[in-house]
Amino acid sequence: MFTRFLLASLLILSMDQAVSANATVPTKDIQGARDNPLLKRYEGSFIVSYEQVAFTDFKVPLSPLEPTDRKDRMNNKLYLPKKEAELEGPHTRLAYVLPAGRSPLEVLRNYQDVVKEAGGQVLFTCKGEECGGDPERSSSGGGGESSLMMYFVVESQLKDTPFSTGHCAQTRPIADQRFFTGKIPQSAGDAYVAVHAYKVKDDGYCEALNDRTVAVVHVLEPKARDQKMVVVKADEMARALNATGRIALYGIFFDTDKTDIKSESTPTLNEIGQLLKTNPKLAILVVGHTDNQGAYEYNLDLSKRRAEAVVKALTANQGADAKRMRGAGVGMLAPAATNDTEEGRAKNRRVEIVKLN
Repeated sequence: MFTRFLLASLLILSMDQAVSANATVPTKDIQGARDNPLLKRYEGSFIVSYEQVAFTDFKVPLSPLEPTDRKDRMNNKLYLPKKEAELEGPHTRLAYVLPAGRSPLEVLRNYQDVVKEAGGQVLFTCKGEECGGDPERSSSGGGGESSLMMYFVVESQLKDTPFSTGHCAQTRPIADQRFFTGKIPQSAGDAYVAVHAYKVKDDGYCEALNDRTVAVVHVLEPKARDQKMVVVKADEMARALNATGRIALYGIFFDTDKTDIKSESTPTLNEIGQLLKTNPKLAILVVGHTDNQGAYEYNLDLSKRRAEAVVKALTANQGADAKRMRGAGVGMLAPAATNDTEEGRAKNRRVEIVKLN
């Protein structure tokens, strides 16, 4: 009897907590959030989700998304643009809930006015099905078609608490989506902005936002990457391999979700090539590691393909013997730091050299 009473009490408590955590119409910004100075907010709107990264790679579409023969990390048919700008720098993502009665088109036009007033230009715009992918999906779900929002972020990457206003604003079904990519000239180069406005559709725990317009705003500011990483020399690699059997390298760079090795990786690849030349009996494993963003199987496959790309680059450009190397991927299985911070995730995205003999 007592056990049934206890279980019933816990159930009621959990239901009460869920109800109390449901989305609400915001009356102020979430704690710690602020507008990016390059793109002011629509009057009367509030920030419900906020994330800022000091330096990252980022892409913006310059054409509609089109179907590919690939699947994304959530098993959706992947849609990608044929034209996109690949960028690097400080990135800010904000989600605003707009005042009642404001349409996505009205909001979009106001943001476009801000860009033009700052001497910038609109590079690409689309609406509804014209944008490509599933026009009624935000960042959530799998097994269907990917969406425009999924091009930027998927639900597992959001830091907002489930049932919260910020989470609801970016995960529930949507309607009447409007989007544009633009750029604003700055003294250090062009800043890029992307604005995605849409209506939320939900009659469940997110119903407070039903039919409200949300604007998700991305700002990528121009800034050169701080060159703080010292290239590990071949003799240092040799000493580490002899002492511990492995060494982590942070000088090999890839585009997000791709296996293409960036040109700034050349100094590290040169040193690995020199390591193999001066140690002719050395055989190595090239092991790819990722952070915990995204699905397990997806990261496992991506890390393996990236490791194999390094092996191919060493064979093609350094004259290394492919028989002395083997690429392997462990995804998120062996973190070097916490995945709860951007700094920790950066340490987990690495390539390791492991001594075989």
